Amino acid sequence: MNPIEQLAQLFKEFPGIGERQARRFVYFLLHKNPTYISDLARAITTLRESIRQCSSCFLYFQSNTESFCETCSNKATDKSSLLIIEKDADFESIKRSKTYKGMYFILGGLVPIVTKETPSFVRTKELIRTIEERSKNGTLKEIILALSLSSQGEHTDLYLREILHPLIEKYGLHLVSLGRGLSTGTELEYSDSETIKNAFRNRS
Repeated sequence: MNPIEQLAQLFKEFPGIGERQARRFVYFLLHKNPTYISDLARAITTLRESIRQCSSCFLYFQSNTESFCETCSNKATDKSSLLIIEKDADFESIKRSKTYKGMYFILGGLVPIVTKETPSFVRTKELIRTIEERSKNGTLKEIILALSLSSQGEHTDLYLREILHPLIEKYGLHLVSLGRGLSTGTELEYSDSETIKNAFRNRS
């Protein structure tokens, strides 16, 4: 495989990138000066070396030594509320809205509708363990499902409600979903701050 084809195949693994776009990226790089290419390669290498994944919420954050992100380690964070989101980009959108002050849990993806098998990248086992641990000491009171209002997002919402039901009953937790304020088909990643604020106010 020649270098152009090899790099194009790597770019195709990016979310939403097809064959044509992948090749456009390759030809773009071929037209850039060598310094740009070196800086890009260095930035990619540094990304893997300096970014860690939080042991609690699974958020990627910059640190060489810490195991927990700023939100999870901050004593001012509201430990009584847990917001379940799909991906890191959703975390950034919610943070910008300055509406939510509690804990997060990044699910890692959505549960497919067409299969009964839960993908390994969806952290349902870790979620159950997290809720169990925080409920035992009486800290956790509310769980908020904040998933995209797509068919797959709604399917994941229902799936999580089903598997979390025993814990909700056992510990008397309050389980709600974001919804009103978000249009059908909306992804949290692309929602503006005001829309997210309204979704939090009207969670049910």
